[in-house]
Amino acid sequence: MMRKCRIAGAFVRSDPRLEKPDLQINMSAWSTAARDRNGIHPHRFPGITLSPVHLRPEGRGTVRAKSPDPLAPPEIRFNFLRSDYDMQALIFGIRTCRRIAAQPALAPYVAAEIAPGTQFDTDEQLAEVVRASGVSNHHPVGTCRMGKGADAVVDPRLRVYGIERLRVADASIMPAIIAGNTNAPSIMIGEKAAAMILEDAR
Repeated sequence: MMRKCRIAGAFVRSDPRLEKPDLQINMSAWSTAARDRNGIHPHRFPGITLSPVHLRPEGRGTVRAKSPDPLAPPEIRFNFLRSDYDMQALIFGIRTCRRIAAQPALAPYVAAEIAPGTQFDTDEQLAEVVRASGVSNHHPVGTCRMGKGADAVVDPRLRVYGIERLRVADASIMPAIIAGNTNAPSIMIGEKAAAMILEDAR
């Protein structure tokens, strides 16, 4: 059975030296049994889920054409967890979720930790948990990076370099992933692109 989304959240730093938060803790009013392409499937018993999301990963992926056929699916490599910082941030996130669940306001309602389970406690054990069960938060960006350098695909007015009358106006033009959800910024990019197209048509 699918349930409507009821989520609270928090933003935290995995390292106090960081200028801005690099983790988002999603707190859901159900215990997650599984997550797949159809959504989140809860356990049949009451519970909560605390999930750490790494907002500023260092890992960089690639998107490459596999065929001359423009309709053929591309090869997408996310390259998750390619840096030690990415892994350490998520381990810190798991420990932060445990600290939240242990607070006096929640502790009386917590019967047990279902996943990963308290038997996983060392950094090495938690790293294996992350590798085995970590999932994407479905916010990839940056495949058509905006900028002026050699690695940029579109200019500051979203025009594709080397191709006349073509612009890109979605999350792919972000030079780096934002520290949060990508929906509202993508809407902003579309509205800004529409304004620039109108300006250039005058």
